[in-house]
Amino acid sequence: MRRLVLESWMRAIDSDVDPDSLPGAIDLGEAELRDYRASHPLAQALPVVHRLLIRHTFDAGLIIAIGDHEGRLLWIDGDRDLRRRAEQMAFVEGANWSERIAGTSAPGTALALDRGVQIRGAEHYARIVHPWSCTAVPVHDPATRRIIGVIDITGGDVAAEPTTLPLLEATVAAVEAELHVRRLDTLAARTPLPGGSDRHPGEERLRPASGPEIAVSSAPMLHILGRDTGLLVTARGERELSTRHSEILTVLAWHPHGLSADALAELVYEREGSVSTMRAEMVRLRRALEECGVPELVPAARPYRLPTRLDLDVHRVLAFLDRGAHRVALGHYSGRVLPGSSSPGVTRIRGEVSTLLRDAMLTDATPDVLLDYARSDEAALDVAVWRTVLRALPLDSPQRTTVVTRLESIERDLES
Repeated sequence: MRRLVLESWMRAIDSDVDPDSLPGAIDLGEAELRDYRASHPLAQALPVVHRLLIRHTFDAGLIIAIGDHEGRLLWIDGDRDLRRRAEQMAFVEGANWSERIAGTSAPGTALALDRGVQIRGAEHYARIVHPWSCTAVPVHDPATRRIIGVIDITGGDVAAEPTTLPLLEATVAAVEAELHVRRLDTLAARTPLPGGSDRHPGEERLRPASGPEIAVSSAPMLHILGRDTGLLVTARGERELSTRHSEILTVLAWHPHGLSADALAELVYEREGSVSTMRAEMVRLRRALEECGVPELVPAARPYRLPTRLDLDVHRVLAFLDRGAHRVALGHYSGRVLPGSSSPGVTRIRGEVSTLLRDAMLTDATPDVLLDYARSDEAALDVAVWRTVLRALPLDSPQRTTVVTRLESIERDLES
């Protein structure tokens, strides 16, 4: 027996858990559960969980459960037949699956240890759960780092495969990032935009967040995927950038060691001899950032560089790809880098990111993730991607007919 499991069993014995009883005690009635779920912070992240996990579980024979910090299951979704079977062991919404109630299980033990856990078959303390396996990862409040919940994948042996834990960890990271952004939105909304809400296209305004309760240590984030103008998110609020300022900050964030004035001008502007124009724009960018209270992002000169780290949302996508979390990476890829920009540097970044994503999907993604990628705007007309999907799908897959039809349509359009 693994030491992790043995120690969990000992805690269950100390809590007088009966291994022959139903493991989940119903803590929340229907009305109480409904009200509690509506006010729980993880309710804000349900779309992220659905996009990255739940919609893929129906074909995989898995269940996704989301619980609170005490181990009470708040939402359960996934394979319908499996959910009905799980009800027989009280794995239902409102049930408490903490270690003190249910003994050893992935959600309860993950909360007890404050880290991701996989429990397989007979490692469960309750005997009725022995046919099941599960993986769970706790979710933390991004500001306080306190545990606010847990996300669990339950099913057969596949639920505890080695690849399941990093997938779930990546999903939890996406959930915590979503909660962080929403918290900034809430804080920023407390102070209205100066001068009213009217704004001309491309005009830059900061929505400042007031009050001393802001305690965010993460680096500023610039959202550039699927957007013609960047959205800068900092601990102080959000800032919608002009097209040119979006291009400059994107290029500098992509080249953290800095660029000479000539090099930066060549990457930002389409025409030659634009150093003087670029320097004038840098003055405007510097003034705008200082006036809006984010002086730490004012670029330094000789070479031009950002004095503090600026994360791009595209960095997050590439990090998920590096970890093999292709489904999570695709879920965060909301479109090409600044698609309306013709800046040479942005065009180069856009092409590099698209190529990295395509190559990763073609070489390493599972068939269902590859199919999702093929259906995206990025690859909708990519014959090679659709042919790879067809080769990857099992011969008895009901998706093959749709893929063949799509391939034939694309090839007809190319011939015409």
